[in-house]
Amino acid sequence: MTVARLRSAVRPAVAVAVAAALVTVASLGVDVAARQRRQGQSNRFPQPTESSFDGAFNFCRVAFQTGRRRGSGWSVDYPRADVNLSIRLSELTRTRVSFDADKEPRHFVLTLTDPSLYRCPFVMMTEPGGLVLDESEVLPLRHYLQKGGFLWVDDFWGDAAWSGFEQEIRRVLPTDQYQWRDLDPSHPIFRTQFPVADVKQIPSINFWGGTGGNTSENGSDSRVPHARAFLDKEGRILVLATHNTDYGDSWEREGDDPDYFYTFSVDGYAFGINVVLYALTH
Repeated sequence: MTVARLRSAVRPAVAVAVAAALVTVASLGVDVAARQRRQGQSNRFPQPTESSFDGAFNFCRVAFQTGRRRGSGWSVDYPRADVNLSIRLSELTRTRVSFDADKEPRHFVLTLTDPSLYRCPFVMMTEPGGLVLDESEVLPLRHYLQKGGFLWVDDFWGDAAWSGFEQEIRRVLPTDQYQWRDLDPSHPIFRTQFPVADVKQIPSINFWGGTGGNTSENGSDSRVPHARAFLDKEGRILVLATHNTDYGDSWEREGDDPDYFYTFSVDGYAFGINVVLYALTH
């Protein structure tokens, strides 16, 4: 492995540290699948209880309804993205991550009406372009964000998907009280731990491999990746939306293809860890 093969968005010394922690992951997907079969969890999801939380970090994923065909729904990248990011967070930072007796990260799937939502300072939604919120979910999500929670939504492509998501999130965060803006690399989230030069456009591994290395999954409609933040009046990020990019796949697929790893996963982890640390400290 050479520094020259790593993307310039991560400082060389940092890139070496990130890459060194990731080079032994080729069998991770098999391990996850085997563990699920062993535990009989192939068709069940780890849901938290009050006793599930030990004060360490848990990756919390939101299960939501999809009413428009703009993506595959909440379970995309699950569970490998959740597991892999948790492991790398424990390896590359001093963050205390919650592990079970089998040394696997404790990660949870929950709904927006689950009281355990308030035990998760960081939650993630994947492919929210078709998000449909029940009336019973709007107020809990608003209260969660107002009380200090942080939501990251990722992997939705094109103007229609953005419009669908914004329509729903505006039921939670009304326009007259909460504005959104594109974040540029001058924002602290790009350097919480690793200096990141820009928003990386990361396609799914299948799209990238099947199109000869293209990265824009919706063609001309998704050429430019964005990191958009919905802010309160004090400027605190309540919702981070990474649009026209798929950071989750860079974690999920880290061990599937060496070229994909070098092209996307190092940058994906650098930004992902930055976001989690920013969420936990702001």
